[in-house]
Amino acid sequence: MKVREELQRLAALSAIDIELHDLREELGDLPFEVEQMEEDLAAVVGRMEETSQKIKDLVQFRTDARISTKDMEERVKKLAEQQFQARNNKEFDAITKEIENLQRERRRIEEELGSSNLTEENLKRTRDGQEAEFLEAKERLAAKERELKALSSDQNEEMAALLKQREELLEQLTGEHREMYERIRSYHYNPVVRIHKGSCSGCYNFVPPQRIVEMRKYRKLEICENCGRLMYPEEMEIPAEMTVS
Repeated sequence: MKVREELQRLAALSAIDIELHDLREELGDLPFEVEQMEEDLAAVVGRMEETSQKIKDLVQFRTDARISTKDMEERVKKLAEQQFQARNNKEFDAITKEIENLQRERRRIEEELGSSNLTEENLKRTRDGQEAEFLEAKERLAAKERELKALSSDQNEEMAALLKQREELLEQLTGEHREMYERIRSYHYNPVVRIHKGSCSGCYNFVPPQRIVEMRKYRKLEICENCGRLMYPEEMEIPAEMTVS
């Protein structure tokens, strides 16, 4: 019977979509968790690189500072010699002021040099902590990626078979029924349900006995007046060739 065969195909299609839904549900938040862990790991790497750059800058500062203080020392000596050759007080005062400026700048640099060792130690401790955080985050990410890969791999073959059978069933349906099915599926992951103990097994709404009697005649498709799902009689079987083994 045409209606019965269509209903069996629709029921088989619904069963496949339920399985696909369950398979996708198994993945749950795993893909998002992996993505978040990747972002967290990248942030740790960014902080490590920033700290390492600060250490490099500090080392470069010390190198430049030692050169600068040595140059200033030589400059002060030359200026001190020039003081004895000053032709007047104004020239002498100008040289004196320049010497004072150089000495002030040299003391400032030397103070920074004095505190740079402590700063470097603190930066290295920070980097050590960041490296430990990186290794821990990397290990957590690897474990979560293995979990996702294992679950995805297990699903791939099963999903491929289900999707193939789904396409075959869709092609066998009339355009009207295919459109009806997809419309119902946009609201329910289980668009076609069995009558169970006189009720729609999708929403548990009571179905009058006379309607069930008419349903068993397979003259037309029956839709639940409460939830809008397609319904089929409790005793109707789905042929094995319409299912995925």
